[in-house]
Order: sequence, then C-alpha cells, then structure tokens
Amino acid sequence: MPLPDARTLVETAYAKVNLALHVRERRADGYHALESLFAFARDGDLLAAELTDDGEVRLQVDGPFGAALDAGADNLVTMAARLLQQHTGEERGAVITLTKNLPIASGIGGGSADAAAALRLLNRLWDARLPAAELEQLGLALGSDVPACISSVTQMVRGRGEILEQRDVKALVGMPMLLVNPGVPLSTARVFKGWDRQDRGPLDVQGLDDVITGGRNDLEASAMEVAPIIAQVLGFLKDQRGVRLARMSGSGATCFALFDDAVDRSAVAKALLSQGGDWWIMETEIR
Repeated sequence: MPLPDARTLVETAYAKVNLALHVRERRADGYHALESLFAFARDGDLLAAELTDDGEVRLQVDGPFGAALDAGADNLVTMAARLLQQHTGEERGAVITLTKNLPIASGIGGGSADAAAALRLLNRLWDARLPAAELEQLGLALGSDVPACISSVTQMVRGRGEILEQRDVKALVGMPMLLVNPGVPLSTARVFKGWDRQDRGPLDVQGLDDVITGGRNDLEASAMEVAPIIAQVLGFLKDQRGVRLARMSGSGATCFALFDDAVDRSAVAKALLSQGGDWWIMETEIR
C-alpha cells in the first residue's frame, strides 16, 4: 500500500490472542458465557482512510491475504463505517484501504480487530469524538470480540464479550510472542458445535503463572478434530527451547507461543521456516 498523504489517517488492527478461553454455562439468550484473557500483538492489519464529501463509504482491500476477503457491504469494516454514520448522523464519507496482513478465519480476531480499528479511525476522521465506552457498545452489534478490540489492551472478557475488565499483567507487556497458523481456516460455529459441553470451571487470572497453570482453551479439542494439524503445531511449539506457554487462540487454527527472550522466539521462527511448507508465521510481542 502506498504511503498515506497528509489527508489520510491510519490505524492498526492489532491481532487478538486468547491467552486462555473458558467456555462456561449456556445463557438464557442462547449464547454460552465465556471467560477469556485477551492480549494483543503489536502487529496486525492496517487501515487507512481519506475523507470524502459524498457520504459514500468505499473499501478497497490489499495485502498478503487481501484476495481472500470480500470488500463489499458485508465486510465488517464497511458495516462498522455505516453503523458509525447512522449513530452519529455523519453525512460525509470515506475511502478506506484495508491491508490484510492476518490470515482469514484464524482465531486472532482479524475481522473483529478490523471493525474496531475502523470505528477508531472514522471516529477521528469524522471528528465524532465518541468515548471508547460508546464505541465498545456499538462494536458489540458487529461481533462479540469487537468491544475488546477497541482498546486492544490486555483484559478479561466475560459474557458474550460485553463485560470487559482491563488487567495490568506486567509480565505480559512486551513479552515476545510467536503466532503460527497452518493455513487451515476454521469456522467458529463448527468448532463450537464440536465442543463437549463440559464446564471445567472459571478463569482466575492475577498474573502470568495463573494463565499458564490455570488457564486453558476449551475449544482446542474440537478444533483439533476438525483440523488435526493444530495438534502438530502445538506439539512442535511446546517442545521448543524457551517457550513459556503454547496454546491455540480462539477457535483456531492460529496457535501462539510466549517467550521470555526474543532470541529464543526468533530461533523457533527460523526452525519453522527452515522446514518449508505454507505455515504463516509472525514474530511479534504483546502490547
């Protein structure tokens, strides 16, 4: 994507990682109550927007995974823009470019992060000045993960995504992280359908050790049934030097590994790349 000019604003749609994901009881509205610790990478998709006076929202998509994404009215970025226009009565429009760096349907909140970044971006572009809490409420209509992606900081997320509690887990800030996706898109609905319906207890996080020893991803087993290669990814990561935690994020298929040392992270990334194949790998760290 070309460098933006002075009239263009940009936002990063930070990759979301579920450091732990506990699926609890079924709610009266049909949703399952979730308890998850969200963290966000410093990297992700990129959005740029330029103001127009015609009231139209036009989206163009590029980047490594852009060809796999529809830029039409059903794209969450376009939906977020229309929602913000309706909410604020904004009569101006925007030309938005989404550079898709994250794989599609991969469990790291790509679409939700894009929608949240669009709300932040257009809130500035249109000078709407809505507070973050109001953007979070708007975002819930677009998807359960969107509210947490507004601030894109480490936080406990409960309910179906509407209950947010920021967590200051100092050990996580700047922690080296490796994201690995084996190139298999997964349907969240299909993975949830295969979940065994067992409530294995709450998520209690006071520090990193709690995430490692008391956390889990209740959707891992179901995701592995759909895509057995996830077990191969996790098995590889867990065997590597310097890995503090390796787990699947969200409904998969992206897995992550946390390290104390960026040198160890880079060594594991290099080992993966040396094997060839089409796995997607991102070296990053937690915001």
